[in-house]
Amino acid sequence: QVQLVESGGGLVQAGGSLRLSCAASGRTVTGYAMGWFRQAPGKEREFVAAISWSGVITSYAGSVKGRFTISRDNAKNMVYLQMNSLKPEDTAVYYCASGRTAVPAKGPYEYDYWGQGTQVTVSS
Repeated sequence: QVQLVESGGGLVQAGGSLRLSCAASGRTVTGYAMGWFRQAPGKEREFVAAISWSGVITSYAGSVKGRFTISRDNAKNMVYLQMNSLKPEDTAVYYCASGRTAVPAKGPYEYDYWGQGTQVTVSS
């Protein structure tokens, strides 16, 4: 069993930055890929970024590539999402998820544990 708790969301102006954190407990996430997803009102949950258990391999959605950076600290059981050059369309609830394997994946069915989410709002 894994418990995931996101933090770091908030209200920011367009062009600003936020850093999301995800704290894992209950079972080490070392050995498993981690991912970030987001869901805007009236839309389906969508993939944002993922990272392999080693941190060497990363994957990003096209809409955030070059602006967001995913990283992890396995010693601390933490995963981060640095978000720069934020746009109003980035407004959503952001979820951290623990993968079923060591390889980063884009499908939500590839993740078996999810946090409660943290709200990110970008004003224009």
